Amino acid sequence: MRILSISAQKPNSTGSGIYMTELVKAFESMGHEQAVIAGINEGESSGFHSHISFYPVIFKSDALPFPVCGMSDEMPYESTRYRDMTEQMRQQFQTAFMEVAKEAIHDFDPDLIICHHLYLMTATIRDNFPEKRILGICHNTDLRQLEKITFARDYIISKINKLDEILALHQAQKEKIIEIFAVPSEKVRVVGSGYNSNIFNMGNSNFSEPLQAVQEKENNVIHVAYAGKIAIKKGVLSLIKCSSHLKTLLEPNTPEIVFHLAGSAGNTDEFKMIKDAALKAECSFEFTGPLPQPKLAEVYRNCQLFVLPSFYEGLPLTPVEAMACGCRAIITDVPGVKDWIMNNAPDARISFVALPEMRNVDEPVEEALPAFELDLAKEIKKSIDILPNELHKTTDLSGITWSGLASRILGL
Repeated sequence: MRILSISAQKPNSTGSGIYMTELVKAFESMGHEQAVIAGINEGESSGFHSHISFYPVIFKSDALPFPVCGMSDEMPYESTRYRDMTEQMRQQFQTAFMEVAKEAIHDFDPDLIICHHLYLMTATIRDNFPEKRILGICHNTDLRQLEKITFARDYIISKINKLDEILALHQAQKEKIIEIFAVPSEKVRVVGSGYNSNIFNMGNSNFSEPLQAVQEKENNVIHVAYAGKIAIKKGVLSLIKCSSHLKTLLEPNTPEIVFHLAGSAGNTDEFKMIKDAALKAECSFEFTGPLPQPKLAEVYRNCQLFVLPSFYEGLPLTPVEAMACGCRAIITDVPGVKDWIMNNAPDARISFVALPEMRNVDEPVEEALPAFELDLAKEIKKSIDILPNELHKTTDLSGITWSGLASRILGL
């Protein structure tokens, strides 16, 4: 089968980009021919092997004189917010993707087109290629944009509900898709996600930089990992603030706690605020910057805990990857994630913290944060207490692989 995958964003730079890239690899390993369309800035490369046909949509160019559009308002790279796009920018965006897609479809003649994000690019492809079989994969940030801003909403909804199939990450997301796009339930399939077990596994537990210096300074340490955007909406500031509660809750002889925050800044002002708060925190916080997946796996393997205190998520891979490397995970109970993890990995070493009261899809009520930060600290403390009883326990994650996901999608 010839499969064309399309994303408006950069491949490999975000969760949805990794999702697409890993799916392409999984389809390739199954013997299918692959082509990819993705947005990149002028002068950048795709990162795909040369035998994958890559058709770039070039931003920061004469045709698209602005950076790649981001499905989140704050991306880990320079980006354009959809809320800031003018009608002229929208037309330039749609024309560019339509022209590149026309070339790719003519050259590659795909049997199946998979579009990532139920948003403007996917709507444009459906609109212009009605004869092609097109699946749309929801990554949750698309639903968040539709709920928060009016940009092209009517056009997007009118075209997305004409897709041949819509793929959801979990059941709660499926229900939201049905509500927003007014599509029949049988058109929306829950397929989940996957992780790369070749990278994220127990491996060897030798420290590598930047953790080496921490170990040499103090061996009696509990290491806690976080991976994702360094942003307030990801709960990073609340994670730092919860350390003051941890100091009170933990026994006097508890080892020092060091947090390792892997990821890039979403917003420079926020990043400065978060780093300033970390300098005053009761625990040690190390900012590693963005890490390639093999380096991130090394960090996980040398941590006992993983924490994801995010106020919104689609279906986060980071807790699964961390558990595969031996961590116990603590994450916020964002809709749909708990059921998906426990259905696919019933013995998962993971616990969930209730979200604070939310004023919209990704913004907590300010007054609710202190109670949330205390609850987060209590859950971290509880997990630290459990650790000695779990020295030889692992989680069976064999049901959550990219090859399994690829098979589920093609099984449709």
